[in-house]
Amino acid sequence: MTEIGVIADSHNLIRPEAMAYLEGSEPIIHAGDIGSPEIIAALKQIAPVIAIRGNIDKGSWADAYPSTETVEVESRRSYVLHDLRELPIDPSQAGFDVVISGHSHKPQIRREAGVLYVNPGSAGPRRFTLPISVAKLSLTTNFVDARLLEVHRGEPTPRNRP
Repeated sequence: MTEIGVIADSHNLIRPEAMAYLEGSEPIIHAGDIGSPEIIAALKQIAPVIAIRGNIDKGSWADAYPSTETVEVESRRSYVLHDLRELPIDPSQAGFDVVISGHSHKPQIRREAGVLYVNPGSAGPRRFTLPISVAKLSLTTNFVDARLLEVHRGEPTPRNRP
């Protein structure tokens, strides 16, 4: 089984609690709104990083990151983009098992038409009353699942899935 760390909307803030939760991931996927190249450098100290740029990622450093990415791990295909409303494909028809997005800052895991949709929420500055969270995907050739982790007072706390 492979564990993939999923983070989004760091907005130039990497919390030690979120970093601790991403330990053991291989790789880490950042679904945009990185904020600065230092965030990716910090994540690379844990595991290889696959990142896309979000709407706040501007400048020459951000040009190195695509707006979408396809990731294959354990024969499972994931489509990564920042804003789910801009999804240009039908992931089920295109053969994707997972769609990873960010942008809304709202953590969510749901299944639709055989595809697992994962938004890890925001790992950066708190927005309104939304939680600070990351996600982990668990993949095998026969199994795909995800769990959210909400960060409270320095302690990671698993969130119940719908």
